[in-house]
Amino acid sequence: MISMHPIASRDNPLLKELRKLAQGNTAYRKTGRFWIEGDHLCSAALLRGLQPTIAVFAESCWSPAAAQFGSAAAKNVVVPDALFSEISGLESPAKLGFVLDLPPHADIDPHAPTVILDRVQDAGNVGSILRSAAAFGFKQVIALQETAALWSPKVLRAGMGAHFGLTLHEGVPEADLDALQLPLVVTSSHQGSLIQDLRLPFPCAWALGHEGQGVRPSLLARAQVHVRIGQPGGEESLNVAAAAAICLHASSIGAR
Repeated sequence: MISMHPIASRDNPLLKELRKLAQGNTAYRKTGRFWIEGDHLCSAALLRGLQPTIAVFAESCWSPAAAQFGSAAAKNVVVPDALFSEISGLESPAKLGFVLDLPPHADIDPHAPTVILDRVQDAGNVGSILRSAAAFGFKQVIALQETAALWSPKVLRAGMGAHFGLTLHEGVPEADLDALQLPLVVTSSHQGSLIQDLRLPFPCAWALGHEGQGVRPSLLARAQVHVRIGQPGGEESLNVAAAAAICLHASSIGAR
């Protein structure tokens, strides 16, 4: 029989921790674990073989969801719907969430197809880039210092499960990029050949920069390949997540 532990007090220490994980951008760095919410993200984690330490259900969700998710975690917690709403960082709480341990530290893989995030600030952009990276065969994401927190709730929601198929490094100093043994590719609106005219190297490392400032000059200087994305409509620049999707897809074509 599947067991569950009811919690009815909002002052319960676990619920206090869950509120921080669900609503704070960097709380996971102190606890070593993170929060995901909703059946899509929870199912994506399970499909990748992750095991949550805790599964949290709103009371109204426990009975219909227990058969699918009740055996996933070492511990099941059931709380009143009103308390789940207080935990959730969503306007419309999903009534199901997992607490998972952060993956163990890994060294940078010198040869893995890589995306480098250079001070990308917006959580939605970061999550979207992770989705494109996973979709187009990139295995590793290196977030340089000053990039949005990779395991924050907003980035996790925007990533839609991409986190679970990638090796992520965050808070990385630029000097650590010396470990990569791949050609570095950058986009620029001012230099380089049009992306559609190039056969891009693969595997490679794409550097994607700050929404306003772009890739920092020192990274531009490191790059072996500079490309431009043609914009016949006349716009000055593309959103970094849109540019990432175009660039990473172009690389995946070259890999075939």
